[in-house]
Amino acid sequence: MNPERVVRGAVRRLADLPNVGPATERDLLLLGIERPEDLRGLCPFKMYEELCERTGCRHDPCVIDVFMSVTDFMNGGAPRPWWDYTEERKRRTAL
Repeated sequence: MNPERVVRGAVRRLADLPNVGPATERDLLLLGIERPEDLRGLCPFKMYEELCERTGCRHDPCVIDVFMSVTDFMNGGAPRPWWDYTEERKRRTAL
């Protein structure tokens, strides 16, 4: 969902989260994440590595940015566009 349209109190499904569309929802489900609450306390970098392992392919590093956005949101952060996390990801990894 577009981060500007996210209402924290109305988040019930994964698709209600900022930056989550059908593809990201499928990725989260593949990781065993079924509800937004399941994201609390998770490491987006570990989520990305697990996704790559489970699918047998290296995903675009921007997936990390999306994972950073949803974990940050579920840990109390404001809904922000995924690209707001790109610089932080680049600082923390070589990706």
